[in-house]
Amino acid sequence: MKLYATLLTLALGWGGAVGLTHAAEPIIIKFSHVVANDTPKGKASLYFAKLAAEKTHGRVKVEVYPNSTLYKDKEELEALQMGAVQMLAPSLAKFRPLGVKEFEAFDLPFIFDDYAELHRVTQGPIGQSLLTKLEAKGVKGLGYWDNGFKSFSANSPLRGVADYKGLKMRIQSSKVLDAQMRALVAIPQVMAFSEVYQALQTGVVDGTENPISNLYTQKMHEVQKHLSLTNHGYLGYAVITNKKFWDELPADVRGQLDAAMKEATVYANKIAKQENDDALEMVRKSGKTQIYSLTAAERLALKRALFSVHKEFAPKIDEALIQLIYKETNFDPAKL
Repeated sequence: MKLYATLLTLALGWGGAVGLTHAAEPIIIKFSHVVANDTPKGKASLYFAKLAAEKTHGRVKVEVYPNSTLYKDKEELEALQMGAVQMLAPSLAKFRPLGVKEFEAFDLPFIFDDYAELHRVTQGPIGQSLLTKLEAKGVKGLGYWDNGFKSFSANSPLRGVADYKGLKMRIQSSKVLDAQMRALVAIPQVMAFSEVYQALQTGVVDGTENPISNLYTQKMHEVQKHLSLTNHGYLGYAVITNKKFWDELPADVRGQLDAAMKEATVYANKIAKQENDDALEMVRKSGKTQIYSLTAAERLALKRALFSVHKEFAPKIDEALIQLIYKETNFDPAKL
């Protein structure tokens, strides 16, 4: 009730922001996200804020709030729907509570082998059709931003499938990721991103999965002795806005913000891989974490072990959608 009351107060303060704002005052867009500003998402958020100010000639001011400054993971979507914030970039796993389960396809392990396969989905008709499904929930999807492909880290070596057995592994809230860890006979532990470093440091969890840029910027490499370059899963975000807020913007402003978002999306996805490559080099130079590259045989064994997650969740997510993604990415289960 306390959160609801807070959100209601903020929403009423925002209510009709577009229609009631004095012409001399800028339209405020509060852009909340849960990672640091020096991550690909953080940098893209700041770049969008800059572009928005430039393209609207100061009519729009985007205020960027990183590191759960305003809301924690579980509160953000509710805040957006209430209008307390106008823009978010949640990870794709966050949309199931809205009843849009199809985004869980992005959590399936090894469904994409590289960025080219990924972008054929996110930048094509499949990705757009998924964003459209959010509109019935009062949410407008504006684009997809990459963070990168995830690798496993732990305080013990992770080379073969058997090495994961019994490890307490942090995940974000996702039934698919829960099943992924259980397929490796690991113990999944759902935990807010902001709490992971301390949990790793104190041994509450043994390991986690992250794109390398997250691992490095959050200093997780300082409390993880081993990093296995598995590239087993994708972590990306959908940039979203409150639909009512967006629809009530003046048409010219909405067009200018659309243009700013397109440019920011190109920027975000361009830097994501570079940021991860640079972060990997910094982790290597730190000497705190031993880095292991899987052989082709080890990667195939991991892929086979995790394909059970596809078989379990394809019917629950959308069998037809999964088959469309397989076709788009040339994923062939028969080769496993």
